[in-house]
Amino acid sequence: MKKVNQSHPRLRKSWENKTYEQIISSSEMDSLTSICEALFPPLDPPSKLDHNQPIDNSIKSFYRSSGSQKPIPFEVAGVMKDRGLPEAVLLVRVVLWLLSTRLGTLLLCGSLCFGKEWPYITKFSHLATERREKILQNWSCHKFFSPLRLVFFFLKSLCLYFCFSLVDDNSHNAVWEAIDYKPDTTTTDNKANNQGRPLESGIVETLYETPLTLLQSLTSKGLDVREDPKDNLYKIKCDVVIVGSGCGGGVAAAILAAAGQKVVVLEKGNYYSAPDYSSLEGPTMNELMEKGGMIPTTDGAVMLLAGSTVGGGTAVNWSAALNTPDPVLKEWADEQGLGLFGSPQYKFAMQSVTQRLGVTTECVKEGFQNQVLRKGCKNLGIKVDQVPRNSSEAHYCGSCYYGCRTADKQGTDVTWLVDAVNLGAVIITGCKAETLLFTKNGRKKEKRCVGVLARSFNEKIPGKFELEAKVTISACGSLLTPPLLISSGLRNRHIGKNLHLHPSLMVWGYFPEGPTSQFEGKSYEGGLITSAHQVAPDQMSNSMPRALIETPALGPAACAALFCPWESGSDIKRRMLRYSRTANLFVMVRDKGSGEVRSEQRISYGLSAEDRENMTAGLRRALKILIAAGAVEVGTYRSDGQRIECKGKSEDEIEEFLGSVSATKGPLTARFWAVYCTAHQMGSCRMGRRENEGAVDENGESWEAEGLFVCDGSVLPSAVGVNPMITIQSTAYCIAKKLAESLKNGEFNI
Repeated sequence: MKKVNQSHPRLRKSWENKTYEQIISSSEMDSLTSICEALFPPLDPPSKLDHNQPIDNSIKSFYRSSGSQKPIPFEVAGVMKDRGLPEAVLLVRVVLWLLSTRLGTLLLCGSLCFGKEWPYITKFSHLATERREKILQNWSCHKFFSPLRLVFFFLKSLCLYFCFSLVDDNSHNAVWEAIDYKPDTTTTDNKANNQGRPLESGIVETLYETPLTLLQSLTSKGLDVREDPKDNLYKIKCDVVIVGSGCGGGVAAAILAAAGQKVVVLEKGNYYSAPDYSSLEGPTMNELMEKGGMIPTTDGAVMLLAGSTVGGGTAVNWSAALNTPDPVLKEWADEQGLGLFGSPQYKFAMQSVTQRLGVTTECVKEGFQNQVLRKGCKNLGIKVDQVPRNSSEAHYCGSCYYGCRTADKQGTDVTWLVDAVNLGAVIITGCKAETLLFTKNGRKKEKRCVGVLARSFNEKIPGKFELEAKVTISACGSLLTPPLLISSGLRNRHIGKNLHLHPSLMVWGYFPEGPTSQFEGKSYEGGLITSAHQVAPDQMSNSMPRALIETPALGPAACAALFCPWESGSDIKRRMLRYSRTANLFVMVRDKGSGEVRSEQRISYGLSAEDRENMTAGLRRALKILIAAGAVEVGTYRSDGQRIECKGKSEDEIEEFLGSVSATKGPLTARFWAVYCTAHQMGSCRMGRRENEGAVDENGESWEAEGLFVCDGSVLPSAVGVNPMITIQSTAYCIAKKLAESLKNGEFNI
């Protein structure tokens, strides 16, 4: 089995063996390379660094490195073409083409392209680096033409991402030494190695199969399979087919398999276990995250992270295992009339889920960022909470969001799915559900779902998979369940609506290393989320907090690409030299605003005025925590580099700075902007008491089709307000238990 630091067949780049002319034109590539150089330019090392940081050879090399170095522009072009929204790619290519001409450069760059000699106008790639840098600065905060801001953000993100994530054959990046980043790529411990591949007995990995071996592999797992050469199908019969193996799908698979049902789980991602993980940011994001972790909303304001591997988001999340808050349960049960959430069954489900995940509430040793959060809260005299985690109390892994290499974090891939496989369930990987299958002979509804049609990503397997089942469960998450249902012909108006994201913004504080430092470690070390602070509501003490402040897991590529403001080439290099001792806090709100997703990668979203007010309160509180913890400089990630040095500042000056901090909008709608991020997607197929109130009923069943259930975060009635893993699994537990009882009673017999 290949480690994820090597290219996997499904995600091996389609441009790997192509010349760049097959991706974009040579003139466009010329412009792109010039932009990459201006974003991350080669510079003379400074004579001194702040806080007496020594200038060694690695730092000198870092300053001389450039974004124009191969293969960075080539990788940017490839990802842009392969993963970008068509209209965004078209916009970028038009800009690149215009910049390759003198007239286009004049149009987009103004007087900065003027020269002293004929023809007096210089095309972009021939301008001095300093002028190109100034042009990009103008684009980033252009007053009138927001598409240029979007092009700037798009290219800045991709260029800097590859500057800090590309690795050589030795799994090394030349800039890491300078920024003091040392990912743990050593061999995994005995526990992980002894665990091996816990799902091996139930896995069929289609990417490693051939038409000759596939049928044998499926039948050897106890499946009823018939090859239909005429229609080019593999026809598989089972009791339950589940699309997705994450929070909801994993729980449902275990419970239904335990009830004696033959369960098949379809997962479009691939299967990895602890010894396969590498802790390398770029390759891992490619392998384990949907679209490589680059899913923007249509306006570019929010970047979404979603798992795409066996175990789904539980394989890559940040370990926080928080129960559904009581005020939320009361709201869902009383105000929305969903008695499930006020029932003893739901409380029992939460207990069962936390027990199966091995949730612990203590932490033996906290990492650098959590130390800062805890100390700042203590110095302010405000409450800081211990965060329960689905790992041991001594777990100190700082890279669990790249897959837990110690096999300590208890995702569905090492818990519920193992239970399911041990009871005869089969997981088919590298296989994407294309459409649900229906008949018109439903007993109580117009339609009846009788299975799903899927295809493998392995081009050697041309045949599709037709899975016939008594019950079909969509558990592919809030971003992919609605497109599957809509493309299959369902028309309930709530499908795809009511998408909640727990939008988050970050702030930072710099804590230089030295003999007087109070905090040990680096920003990328230690448990990911072990402490949290709730920004209390203004009124009722039993209502939800205005915001939740926690610590993020942030690799250097994501930090530079998505969050760090870019003021200049020298500024981004200075910022990244501080990476290992910059403590980040993220502010998450329980959003009242919502969005919509009706097709893959087409996600619209908007915050409400109340969301922005709560976010602003959270950002200001988070900055106060960093200042109280002793940061020498703090700031937001707003595009203009909003920050303040703390030493020598009066209380009034600090308050004036905090008063200038507010929740911003995205690059298309604001001159000074910041990128929101989210790893929590909920509500896009919400439960409702009646068909006009939701996409599914209280049992998780579609209002339109018998035998079709939804069992993931999309069924949640609204945002949870805390990390939703336990809520999703508890809801799935209740849905699956009720469904198991119905199957036992023969309600869904074909």
